[in-house]
Amino acid sequence: MPVGVMVTVLSTGETMVALADEPMDSTMEDAVAGDFALINKLDIKCDLKTLSSDLKGSIESEEKMKEKSLKKEESKELIHPQAIEKLGSGEPSHSVKVHSGPKPGKGADLSKPPCRKAKEMRKERKRLKLMQQNSAGAFEGFQAQGQPASLLPKAKSNQPKSLEDLIFESLPENASHKLEVRVVRSTPPSPQFKATFQESYQVYKRYQMIIHKDPPDKPTVSQVRLVPASFEDPEFKSSFNQSLSLYTKYQVAIHQDSPIECGKTEFTRFLCSSPLEAEHPANGPECGYGSFHQQYWLDGKIIAVGVIDILPYCVSSVYLYYDPDYSFLSLGVYSALREIAFTRQLHEKTPQLSYYYMGFYIHSCPKMRYKGQYRPSDLLCPETYVWVPIEQCLPSLDISKYCRFNQDPQAVDEGRSKDPDRVRVLYRRCALPYGVYKKNHQEDPREEVAVLEYADLVGQKCSERMLLFRN
Repeated sequence: MPVGVMVTVLSTGETMVALADEPMDSTMEDAVAGDFALINKLDIKCDLKTLSSDLKGSIESEEKMKEKSLKKEESKELIHPQAIEKLGSGEPSHSVKVHSGPKPGKGADLSKPPCRKAKEMRKERKRLKLMQQNSAGAFEGFQAQGQPASLLPKAKSNQPKSLEDLIFESLPENASHKLEVRVVRSTPPSPQFKATFQESYQVYKRYQMIIHKDPPDKPTVSQVRLVPASFEDPEFKSSFNQSLSLYTKYQVAIHQDSPIECGKTEFTRFLCSSPLEAEHPANGPECGYGSFHQQYWLDGKIIAVGVIDILPYCVSSVYLYYDPDYSFLSLGVYSALREIAFTRQLHEKTPQLSYYYMGFYIHSCPKMRYKGQYRPSDLLCPETYVWVPIEQCLPSLDISKYCRFNQDPQAVDEGRSKDPDRVRVLYRRCALPYGVYKKNHQEDPREEVAVLEYADLVGQKCSERMLLFRN
């Protein structure tokens, strides 16, 4: 196939295309003249006098030969009686027209010197282009092939800069601006990272707003902090007022409580004061055991708080309150997933801590039924105290608000109270067995009924470890 070669005239942007392996005719002479025009247009700082005179002489010689050939050329037709079959038929033809010479512009003219081939012209155009762009070293190959040294340009003193030279080029002392690039560790955060975090965040937020058209109030930076629920903890104490304001806003908007019902005293009693003591055993999690507030910070403010208890065998979810303005984030679902993931993290360090307790499930309460959406989940049978998959419990709860989940009618509570006299009670700041206590308090028959009911609810083991307060 013909190969196209394109030459771009730098000064004008015009292009010429010459095809190789095609007959060379008078149009090729025009291409040679175009090459000469191209040489005149190129601004090459080298000696081109020899090249231009050679090209000019060659062109003039070819034009004179063409004129002589045209004058002498005569068109003659000779008839030869030859039997030649026509293409596509079997009929013979007894005559054929033969041209004694080609017409102008058709075929090669043997009376003229051979035209320059396209391949040769491409090499010459390439050489001229390299003469303009490259340094002297790029033309060594051409000189070795017999090119005159006078056509080679002088070596350029300005060499292209390397990437390192460009990047690390020193600026003058009186430069208007100074660029400094620092590499700081992000995880774990280094002091430099912490010191520049807010400034870096502001750049990120502005970038997102301008480039990606993010709204200014789009949630961007979030942080979850686990804070012990104790006024002795400085972080809990410093965030108490903000947490209290959030709790009041949540209770009024979601549960329609009056501001009086969710004041500081109620908030402290409900979610801050805990009977659990903080413990840090060697085989326990790094945060220890006790009551905690898991705070969700967004752009520098608390938008949700999950109150949890971390116990030796489970994480118990006590309560969640959040800013109603961020209800569209489904913070209830998100916090539950975060607490499940947190329980898994604690389980890796403390294998016996392997359960996530979501509290009571009330099937008839729409606000409580969301707990049944997390699988796998179990419900505790209220009679035999064994865990039953929730899928088996829901059909029974659809029929009755209270039901026995254990389908075995012969099953009983294995940990039920078998000896009520061993129940521990607290009386007048003194811990003693119920058997000792009841000897001095037989006048009220309701007392024994209440103690026996308590023993059945907590079981034998718990009744001997816990204290039942009596006055």
